[in-house]
Amino acid sequence: MQINDNFFIDSPKHPIVLGKISKVYGVKGWLKVISFTEKICNIFNYQPWFIYLFHSWRSFYLENWRYHDKNLIVKIKSIKDRDAATVLINRKINIDISQLPVLKNEAYYWKDLIGCKVLSINGGLIGKVINLIETGANDVLIVKYMMKDLFNVKECLIPFIEDEVIKKVDIINRFISVDWDYAC
Repeated sequence: MQINDNFFIDSPKHPIVLGKISKVYGVKGWLKVISFTEKICNIFNYQPWFIYLFHSWRSFYLENWRYHDKNLIVKIKSIKDRDAATVLINRKINIDISQLPVLKNEAYYWKDLIGCKVLSINGGLIGKVINLIETGANDVLIVKYMMKDLFNVKECLIPFIEDEVIKKVDIINRFISVDWDYAC
């Protein structure tokens, strides 16, 4: 399976989730897709898609895609009918991390933030980023506290609002400096 002119991928060595197949659309094997990419149609910039199915990775190439009522629907080359498509319902769409373009000018992916230490602006350790969520208004860091006995709270949600809450992101040294109350 050729990804680009430089290398071939049979299965993802470092899979990263870009979306999810939600349900079948129609009788000809089309599928509704939920994209986790910043612009929802960017999910189509990456092929093949890898889906873990029947205890192994399977690669899929798109035949076609389109918008339908603010949703994305896709036609996968190897899927010819509704029955074959049902096997893919609720499966995550992965690519290999090597398929992502290299970013420039201190840009980063969400995956780069996971595992970063979160420090208060005065240098105190708050915790470590374990995940991120998108709320519509802004992204949110889910931070696992590193402190003990803080009202039995194990996680903290910190809005990812640059300059106001997020003061510095240092991907190389793996920390994020925030102006945020410890008690969240």
